[in-house]
Amino acid sequence: MFSRSNKGSANRNAAGSAARPKPAPPSIIGPDLRVVGDLASDGEIQIDGTIDGDIRTKALLVGETATVRGEIVAESVRVHGMVNGQIKAQAVSLARTARVIGDILHEDLSIETGAFLEGHCKRISERQDTAAEGPINLVVTDDQPADAADDPDADPKTAVTGHAG
Repeated sequence: MFSRSNKGSANRNAAGSAARPKPAPPSIIGPDLRVVGDLASDGEIQIDGTIDGDIRTKALLVGETATVRGEIVAESVRVHGMVNGQIKAQAVSLARTARVIGDILHEDLSIETGAFLEGHCKRISERQDTAAEGPINLVVTDDQPADAADDPDADPKTAVTGHAG
């Protein structure tokens, strides 16, 4: 019962549970609070007040009474209030009461009927094709490609060949 081997296993159990901390409750910015500056969190933030600054967090909930002026970077963002700035997240959800002025970069996007969005929506992915990002060079030649000779609709005077990269 009091041998070294039991103490070692008890320490390992304590260390194992310490490696997985229980989830913390969300940090809440109340409706009567105004923050000027950037926010950073490894957990969840719920905003019901006003933020003038950038936000970086795992999960963000922008309440109906909230106003955010700045860039938002998170894994998931749910907007019920006002956001003026770019949103970049894996999952973005705009509720019917949302008012967003700014671009949304997302993997998953849902917009309820009644939500206001003024900006561009662009789907992003974790692994982007590097060849697609490079310039595309087009060469217009007067030579007819071999396979175009079989195409009756092909213009014999102009052929376009392309190269990405």
